[in-house]
Amino acid sequence: MTAILSDEPTILILNGPNLNMLGVREPALYGRDTLGDIEAACADRAESLGLAVDFRQSNLEGELVTWIQEARSSHDGIILNAGAYSHTSIAILDALTAAELPVVEVHLSNIFRRESFRHHSYVSLVANGVICGLGAQGYLLALEAMARLIEGKE
Repeated sequence: MTAILSDEPTILILNGPNLNMLGVREPALYGRDTLGDIEAACADRAESLGLAVDFRQSNLEGELVTWIQEARSSHDGIILNAGAYSHTSIAILDALTAAELPVVEVHLSNIFRRESFRHHSYVSLVANGVICGLGAQGYLLALEAMARLIEGKE
């Protein structure tokens, strides 16, 4: 978990269950990049965009909800790969709604080419945009989109 104190807009990048297993868990589906690789790439891209990132992962739904709630007063936007919680968590949807921040949803795989239960995302109901199926590059595209969303707010 990387907390950043900065004058730059700070983006909370949250990763849900099993994403700590990236690089070893089903690499044919999720790629060989580890979560650490993605975090480093996000830090580099954020710097080039004039953003700071706070990158976190948890397998616990309640911890993700708490971090989203806290972001309301400490962050400028949320990029979220909620993993399986995308398809099941009304609690995360409610926290995102209450946070009143721009949200970009990210999925490494194309959820629409997978099992039908993955075709619905509660996160999508509040997200400004969704990026799926582009692997780790999706996080970088989400940062670019978030920079534009924040720029439009100011």
